[in-house]
Amino acid sequence: MELKEILSKCDHTLLGQAATWADIKAICDDGMKYETASVCIPASFVKQAKEYVGDRLAICTVIGFPNGYSTTKVKCLEAFDAVENGADEIDMVINIGWAKEAKWDEITEEIRAIKNHCNGKLLKVIIETCLLTDEEKIALCKCVSDSGADYIKTSTGFSTAGATFADVELFAKHVAPHVKIKAAGGIATLDDAEKFISLGASRLGTSRIVKIAKGLANDGTY
Repeated sequence: MELKEILSKCDHTLLGQAATWADIKAICDDGMKYETASVCIPASFVKQAKEYVGDRLAICTVIGFPNGYSTTKVKCLEAFDAVENGADEIDMVINIGWAKEAKWDEITEEIRAIKNHCNGKLLKVIIETCLLTDEEKIALCKCVSDSGADYIKTSTGFSTAGATFADVELFAKHVAPHVKIKAAGGIATLDDAEKFISLGASRLGTSRIVKIAKGLANDGTY
């Protein structure tokens, strides 16, 4: 697979708590230069970043992040505010405690409510696979499929582990055809990226693929 194709599926991500505008501006510059799918950044930078990139790059942000236990009302307000500020895509975290209690209807309704506040923008649903059993993951595939969300996403990158090949394979078997898959967390090599894509991931949440492309560009090989 061509590196350009892999880059086109990457949400170039910077969500560290100490990120500054200089850091965000730099990843926006990289996202535009390497033509990534989007940059995924903290909500507080969305308005500034959108004004900076205009229509040259999609802006993604996160809500209910990283723990997922904000109230539904707060998550909806976060989504509405992010879209109003210019976000093109929203990555939300489910209430993981609800999953442990098998509150599947409540999870589905929360996702649906948040989708309704996205004003037609893409919604990706982070289920934090490292904290779940396979049975819980399968049930959440149905929740996401029934909710109207656009993507199911493996991980925040802030918990005990990130994306695995097995989880993407499981998603591909159990989500509805209209639901796409995003693998995120710990994707460190081009081989890993290509494998996730081959298993069914349409998006990759990572910063390392752009770093690899920059290294190859510096070597004159890209």
